[in-house]
Amino acid sequence: MKNLATLAAPLCALFTLSACTSEPGRDGAGTAPVQDEFWAALSSHCGKAYSGNLVSDDEVDADFVGAEMVMHVMSCDDARIAVPFHVKLGNEWDRSRTWLISRTGDQGLRLKHDHRHEDGEEDKLTQYGGDTSSQGSARAQSFPVDQFSIDMFNAQGYEASVTNVWTVEVDPAGSEDAKFTYQLSRTVEGGAPEDRLFRVEFDLNTEVEAPPPAWGHGTE
Repeated sequence: MKNLATLAAPLCALFTLSACTSEPGRDGAGTAPVQDEFWAALSSHCGKAYSGNLVSDDEVDADFVGAEMVMHVMSCDDARIAVPFHVKLGNEWDRSRTWLISRTGDQGLRLKHDHRHEDGEEDKLTQYGGDTSSQGSARAQSFPVDQFSIDMFNAQGYEASVTNVWTVEVDPAGSEDAKFTYQLSRTVEGGAPEDRLFRVEFDLNTEVEAPPPAWGHGTE
């Protein structure tokens, strides 16, 4: 199984995470109004699935070039949104990846990567990600790598991943030319040994049939 955890080893910028409680424009729960708008935009697609494709061109992503991809906004509530990312590699669908976006009170939003094997067991590289360190925008939120992930990557020999920054972009349902984009990047300027970009994009104007559940997630 090739997952985005191993992809993240060659995918990733060490940023200092800062608390956001004193940042202007935040509500009483600590979430910025634009982050609430982002949350609402993603939630507006709950239960729906969309096809997409790789739009970056790093050579290490050769397996993903031309591969069928489906993202499914599988479950939503006030605290967490689960978005499985299904990829057809060869003749088989890999359903090992689920993006989890949650609220973190005074820290804003959090992105975690839930990687599972087909039997539902967690992969050795899982639950990595980061928290927002700024308000972002209603359309896009970025998640610099957190300390938990840095420690995991270092312990398992994925040192390049300690400079990861993930970005999620989404347009509300019904928007013209609406898209959902997931991006993982790192730059030499941010401390990485070399620049890296992995980016997939999904057309939110054309719904597709919902896929089977992601591995380990049943029918959330």
